[in-house]
Amino acid sequence: MDDTAFDKALIHAAFTLAARDGWDAVSVGAAAREAALPLEQARARFPGRDAILLRFGRLADQAALTGAITEGTPRERLFDVVMRRFDALQEHRAGVRALLRALPARPGLALLLATATSRSMAWMLDGAGIATTGITGLLRIKGLTALWFYTLRAWERDDSADLSGTMAALDRALARAEQIGRWLDRDSPPPGPKPFPEDPAPPIPPMPVGS
Repeated sequence: MDDTAFDKALIHAAFTLAARDGWDAVSVGAAAREAALPLEQARARFPGRDAILLRFGRLADQAALTGAITEGTPRERLFDVVMRRFDALQEHRAGVRALLRALPARPGLALLLATATSRSMAWMLDGAGIATTGITGLLRIKGLTALWFYTLRAWERDDSADLSGTMAALDRALARAEQIGRWLDRDSPPPGPKPFPEDPAPPIPPMPVGS
């Protein structure tokens, strides 16, 4: 088993534990035992539980960027790459939802994952061929991070097999952002605060999306 296969097996076990017993039941050792993986190799690959989430985020980024479309408008390309990311989350849906429920009581973990989210959103923009350098690029990253969390709320509630509710929320958010500020254009800044449709659902804290 190579390192990537090992990591995927341990991550799968961690989210299986989270779905079954809650996030507090998850540790590197517990996940290794769940997956029947060598504990010494788990220790070498994952120094702590946070590393499981950060590695999961990087793998999700890689899945989103692999095969991303290169044709179409910036909005179409960004829609494609972000939905590919949600497809990667969907594989561990029950465990990710358990993590989301646990985050409000763990502000330190939420802050760690918020930082990772920002890095992942920069990669999503790059994957869509949208510049992330300079002040405009930084604002684009912040705008896409807000868009991600808006769409994440829809994903958490979306029980459809094809993620139609998630796709609809993402499309609305991109349309609203584009309408307000043309923020996907090369030389235009993203919109200001509250660029997305109002959503009465309570916000979900940041979740792992990369490092």
